[in-house]
Amino acid sequence: MTNSFADYLNTDLYFVIGSNPTEAHPMAGAKIMSSLLKGTKLIVADPRRIELAEKADIWLQLRPGTDIPLLNGLMHIIIKEDLHDKKFIDERTEGFEDLKAAVAKWTPEKTSEVTGVPVNLLYDAARLYAGTPKAMLCYTLGITEHICGVDNVMSTANIAMLTGHLGKEGCGVNPQRGQNNVQGACDMGALPGDYPGYQKVVNPEVQSKFEKAWGVKLSPKAGLTIPDMMDAAVEGKLKAMYVFGEDPVMTDPDANHIKKAFEAMDFVVVQEIFMSQTAKYADVILPGATFAEKDGTFTNSERRVQRVRKAIEPIADTKPDWKILCEVSNRMGYPMQYTHPTQIFNEIASLTPSYGGINYERIDVTGLQWPCPTLDHPGTPILHTQSFSRGKGLFKAIDHTPPAEMPDEDYPYLLSTGRILYHYNVTTRYSSALDTHRPEEAAMVHPADARVLGIVTGDTVQVTSRRGSIQTKVNVTDKVQSGMIWMSFHYHESPTNELTVNAFDPVSKTGEYKVAAVKIEKAATA
Repeated sequence: MTNSFADYLNTDLYFVIGSNPTEAHPMAGAKIMSSLLKGTKLIVADPRRIELAEKADIWLQLRPGTDIPLLNGLMHIIIKEDLHDKKFIDERTEGFEDLKAAVAKWTPEKTSEVTGVPVNLLYDAARLYAGTPKAMLCYTLGITEHICGVDNVMSTANIAMLTGHLGKEGCGVNPQRGQNNVQGACDMGALPGDYPGYQKVVNPEVQSKFEKAWGVKLSPKAGLTIPDMMDAAVEGKLKAMYVFGEDPVMTDPDANHIKKAFEAMDFVVVQEIFMSQTAKYADVILPGATFAEKDGTFTNSERRVQRVRKAIEPIADTKPDWKILCEVSNRMGYPMQYTHPTQIFNEIASLTPSYGGINYERIDVTGLQWPCPTLDHPGTPILHTQSFSRGKGLFKAIDHTPPAEMPDEDYPYLLSTGRILYHYNVTTRYSSALDTHRPEEAAMVHPADARVLGIVTGDTVQVTSRRGSIQTKVNVTDKVQSGMIWMSFHYHESPTNELTVNAFDPVSKTGEYKVAAVKIEKAATA
């Protein structure tokens, strides 16, 4: 996030695109709902009529996979009507003429034809977003989980720069992270090309710094992404894997391909707190401790580094993850003699400039937002107030990339996936209370499609893609578009990701969870 959660209560307008925060990010969603009660305006772009869409001043019900055409069309109107922030563009950006040329063809009429959004709503949204001094754009996986996810993100930056809604209170581009420490994991180098703090593996100076600190020779090559690892395993080129706090059999696209990868490997280690679907493929399971059984830090969506304190001792034979990793490392011949997470964090701060001024004492009560380079630095609530990381912000000329797979005669329905409020990813199914409340999938199907299929709410259908076939109960509702079925991925009894397409953004390697082609049939009665 460029801004802070505190700014959610200081903005005049939300533009929420590809995000369902009241269900998938309920803390952020609660702040948005509170702000709306004070009169904050709201634009929502989403194929489904989510809760926020029902409260929106403008709901742009676009077709799945048409985010770039929508944003290009809005920017076309903003430029055409002379609503862009010329001072910000002149002083803070470059590449405007390239952007202007790229969006010129996205007339309101063409944009409406591609996205399905009425022309009058395009004008209303463009004028409202550009004309509101403090406007905040929020997105999540509905933007990133496409084969053009990186381009989608760049398009959100384009429209924010075009209108000058960056580097200011109540503005910014604010992605809400999907899990509680996704930001922290990325910060700590859980990316194949990065050391902690996004310091690049291929940079010789960075390599030398970490070699000196860790006392070993390090590879100058970036590692494999998860999709590349799975492909390599199926091809017999990757023989072993250590899975730490992930359940790729449930959460990665084209799950049958993932299962083949685990079956093909010679050795699999899974470090987990539950017997997950992935753990069933493990040769060794290392029982980790939950968040309540260990000390450490989490870094949240607003880049805030916060203390996590142990409430109880680890139960049974479990151990905190850092202790397990240290013991494995010691047995492999590289000594790690840490006695408390404080020592680990101090090492992180010494090697990671953006964390350099953070320690446990400073975040004992309230966390700090990076970048926080020195001990007297207050942290950074708002990014890009004076300049961007590259100096001037660069507009990118981006055109529409259609989804990898669209409905056709054989697979006539569009499947899109996401999360529901009642379950958190794939972990809360282990809670008997939550599972009793929502024990099974209830796929959303439009009434017009339900009539054709001869189904009603509560019926079971067979959903089939080119990659797999599963059964699920349905909820007939006009919250989804005709021709579309929407499912969550929380249920191993209805493993939705056996259906999703094995296609990825070429840069981020994020899977295209939001669009796949399926056929739907009423399941035979028992």
